[in-house]
Amino acid sequence: MSYNKRKIINDPVHGFVSIPSEQQYDVIQHPYFQRLGRIKQLGLSYMVYPGAQHARFLHSLGAMHLMQEAIIQLRAKGNEITEEEADAVLSAILLHDVGHAPFSHVLEDAVVDGITHEEISLMMMRRINEEMSGRLDMALDIFRNRYHKHFLHQLVSSQLDMDRLDYLTRDSFFTGVVEGSVGAARIIKMLNVHDDHLVVESKGIYSIEKFLIARRMMYWQVYLHKTSIAAEQLMLNLLRRAKELALHGTDLFASPSFSYFLCNKMDKEKFINEGDALFNYAMLDDADVLSAIKVWSGHPDKVLSLLSDSLINRRLFKTDIRETPFSEADCDGKISEYSRKLELTQHEASFLFSQNVVSASTYVPCDEDSNINVLYSDGSLKDISEASDILNISSISKQVSKYFFCYYKG
Repeated sequence: MSYNKRKIINDPVHGFVSIPSEQQYDVIQHPYFQRLGRIKQLGLSYMVYPGAQHARFLHSLGAMHLMQEAIIQLRAKGNEITEEEADAVLSAILLHDVGHAPFSHVLEDAVVDGITHEEISLMMMRRINEEMSGRLDMALDIFRNRYHKHFLHQLVSSQLDMDRLDYLTRDSFFTGVVEGSVGAARIIKMLNVHDDHLVVESKGIYSIEKFLIARRMMYWQVYLHKTSIAAEQLMLNLLRRAKELALHGTDLFASPSFSYFLCNKMDKEKFINEGDALFNYAMLDDADVLSAIKVWSGHPDKVLSLLSDSLINRRLFKTDIRETPFSEADCDGKISEYSRKLELTQHEASFLFSQNVVSASTYVPCDEDSNINVLYSDGSLKDISEASDILNISSISKQVSKYFFCYYKG
């Protein structure tokens, strides 16, 4: 590696993180990756936890650092990982989130309908690979689980991958939710490979138990916090209104790339086939969306200005939570109330509330590829749900669903 590519980054979570090779340096320097520095890791969660201002850029670097540690540990236990494979899996984890929309998961379906950030990440990786003359071929194979060493893909994407280990540690740190802290270093030291599958040595059972409990805590205390959900629904509703107005010819302030998506009905097929779509998506970040919303708070359209002003000044939707779905009568009641009080049409009033169901489960054992398997000294394997003496599999695998009704307080 040339001297000017030997960089050390000071990460508040992991300490000093080094860039291991020229290939990772070139990936990090690519505009697609640099864009991640302008996308918040936790979307609108900073409205609940003010410290949650960290970006996808830092998370990706942290996941790369943990991958370096995992490679060291696995090699020390006799598992062959060549330098080329190490380069590839490090590049794959660096780029695993490169396709995220502004505010991460919040706007995943709002920008392009019917396509996931993983699919867009793959499109971006292919484009970067073309520019790097095929140097990411193996990284792409690992990312898509088409490389013959399956455990390398599991390090990138599984129920115990470096992505999860970093984001739980990082999100816990920046939100201050200490219950979400996990022993990432201990877990990595306990990793091994058995029959080409990633496993955890039996000495690491307690660390995995804490990891699963921390994951459950973070989901309901941070990722699915009711105020975060209220903020997200408010932003989604105002963007739906903005797009409706733009498609009907209303002039809206927006950056060129943001205008491209506001003024076009964009689905998966169109996104894949239109040459300008990926270019404009890669130019889009949190700043585009926030700057537009700030200006829209003074727009003549009463609904758009009201919702925009509410988000900018943190007058968020009120949220009611139930175990069962809300009725049509609940919706009709809100429409009548807003129509009367704010002199809106029924259609306009429909943007001032939303209802949705939020679901999460802590751990779902389903097959050898995704299970967390514990390796014993005699060579036998057990799923963590069987190996643990404190985890109740019926409770941690249960899909918990809550119904949210978010509405304008007035």
